[in-house]
Amino acid sequence: MSHPGSAETARLLSMAERMVTQQLDDALRAADSDIDQWRVLSLLVAQGGCPMNVVAEHALLLAPKCSKLVDRMVSANLVLRRPDELDRRRVLIFASARGREALARWDAAAAGARDRCAEILGPDAGMFDDLLRRLAAGLRTDPAAAPQAG
Repeated sequence: MSHPGSAETARLLSMAERMVTQQLDDALRAADSDIDQWRVLSLLVAQGGCPMNVVAEHALLLAPKCSKLVDRMVSANLVLRRPDELDRRRVLIFASARGREALARWDAAAAGARDRCAEILGPDAGMFDDLLRRLAAGLRTDPAAAPQAG
């Protein structure tokens, strides 16, 4: 059995992430969406208006790609841009009513892939989520885990 941090652990984590992402993306494409739009709307419905950098970080996108995605979502009336009431120089992104309706459909489409993971993990599913959150938080804040400039 490999220990955490081994090459095999990293490979298995990458492999599982790719398979889960592909299953989610396939389900969402069948519902006329994709995983990036789903992540954006999930954040905005849960938290309300967010600045673009927060949206990009949550959706796991680089800022230019996120900006183009939000532009398309604005054109489709899924999200709205509004000035921040506290800082008029800053723009916040909000889910529109149509975006909220779309997210409900997309959540239903994605449920099968999420349920499959929960079924595979069984009673350990909650613990697995907790461990992934802890790992992500630790890697985000651990200076030793950050890539070194060079």
